[in-house]
Amino acid sequence: MTHLTIDNKKYVLVPEENYQELQRKAALKWKPEKTFSVDEARAFSKTLIRKWASEK
Repeated sequence: MTHLTIDNKKYVLVPEENYQELQRKAALKWKPEKTFSVDEARAFSKTLIRKWASEK
């Protein structure tokens, strides 16, 4: 691992194998956002529309 400083910004260089391993670990920890059912989405959008309409 090599540390670089360019224009007062610090960067780290890692070998490609280590980088790919880090990507795999991060992908395993990632959880997708919850998707709404059709009824939930309608209710959520209605609340947002009412909220935006009351602001105007």
